[in-house]
Amino acid sequence: MLISLHKQATTTPRIRAAIQASSEPARVVAKCYGISEQTVWKWQNRDSVHDSSHTAHRLQTTLTPAQEAVAVTLLLPLYELLAVMREFLNPDVLRSGLDRCLRRYGAGNLRALK
Repeated sequence: MLISLHKQATTTPRIRAAIQASSEPARVVAKCYGISEQTVWKWQNRDSVHDSSHTAHRLQTTLTPAQEAVAVTLLLPLYELLAVMREFLNPDVLRSGLDRCLRRYGAGNLRALK
């Protein structure tokens, strides 16, 4: 399995496993690996040695699930859909939020759908 680390990662899964297995105080482990104590505490309290997703667990949107369903089924170009949504369903909807909604449901590319 190929492990992909982001550019600023200071630990690898092997180091994280060693942190979790260590019984030394956090400051000793931090000094050994050249990381902060906060990083040591973070990895000691996790069940896994792999990075978790950075996507928000609760996506902020002004659309209700019913409005999202309508937006996805209309199959209109984004700017036309935005005008319809603002006029009839939700005047506060933003273009970027509507685009994210369409991508979430796999309807971000009309050409591919048609």
